[in-house]
Order: sequence, then C-alpha cells, then structure tokens
Amino acid sequence: MKNKTRLVVWIIVALLILLIPLAMLFSNEVQWNETIAYSVLLLVIGGIYELWQWLKKCTRTYRFAFGVGLAGLILLGWVSGAVGIIGSENNSVNLLYWTILTVIIIGALISRLKSHGMSGTLFVTAAVQFLIPFFALFIWPAKTSWGGAGVIGVIIINTFFALIFLASALLFRRARDYQSVKSG
Repeated sequence: MKNKTRLVVWIIVALLILLIPLAMLFSNEVQWNETIAYSVLLLVIGGIYELWQWLKKCTRTYRFAFGVGLAGLILLGWVSGAVGIIGSENNSVNLLYWTILTVIIIGALISRLKSHGMSGTLFVTAAVQFLIPFFALFIWPAKTSWGGAGVIGVIIINTFFALIFLASALLFRRARDYQSVKSG
C-alpha cells in the first residue's frame, strides 16, 4: 500500500511538471523561469513527502531534533533573506549565512543522517553560526554595515540561532540511530 501511495504521489508530481510547459503552448502568460520555479517547487513537495515517510520510521526524539534543526534553518533563511541579520538584506556579508546550509548538507551526507553524526554536524553548525559576525567583523570591518542592531545586537541574534542548533545537536545526541527504530 505504501509503495502504491508513493508511486501515486510521484506520478502526480511528474504530470503536474509536464503540464506546466504544455500550458506554454496555449498561453503567453507562462514563462520558462516560472516553469522551472514551479517544477522545482513540485519536486521539493515530493521530497518533503519522502522525508515525512522516512521520519515516521524514526524515534520521537530524532524527529524532534530534526524538526528543531530544520525550524532553525528555515527561520535563519527567512530572517537573513528578508531583512538581513548583518545590516540590510542587500549587505553581501549576509551571504556568509549560506555556510550554515552548506555545513548541514555536507554533515548530513557524511553522517547519512545517523543521530551521532547529525549531533556532530549540528554542534559544528552552532559554532559556525556563532562565529559568523566575528568573521565579518575581522575580515570586512570597513565594508560591513551593522544596521540598527549594531555589532552587539548581531552577536545576540547569532547566539540565538546558535542555541537553536545547539539544542538540535543535544537532541540528536540523545536520539537513538534511526537504524534501531521501531520496525514498520
């Protein structure tokens, strides 16, 4: 039954992706950049479905650790992209926050999402998060506009995000590996 549901989800995703360029034949309103954006969005939705199915097999603590880390990452992306953490969203120093996503992706791939490896990954992520404003301060002191928050405010904001990732790391440390989860 699960394999049929999975197949149906991916068939729907594929059909919707194929319908988008087909709409271009009948309307000038649909553009290629929209086609690509919607296709990526549909693939992300399919990926979220796969992730949800996989997480259902994990322990509650692992799911909570994963959720805390993911929430921190989404919140960080939203804040740094919408208003910027260091100065405004147009300040190029805010591109340093992409290192957080990079650390998490590389750590997740290396650890194969096992709780012990994810714990280490999130500890490193918390450290990198905390160090970003210091890196910006010492590497680009003249170019960095700190905005209304100032240097101390930016350090406090980064500490807040670092604590979220630290909490996720501690939860992953507590979680059993997903291999030793309930069968089903």
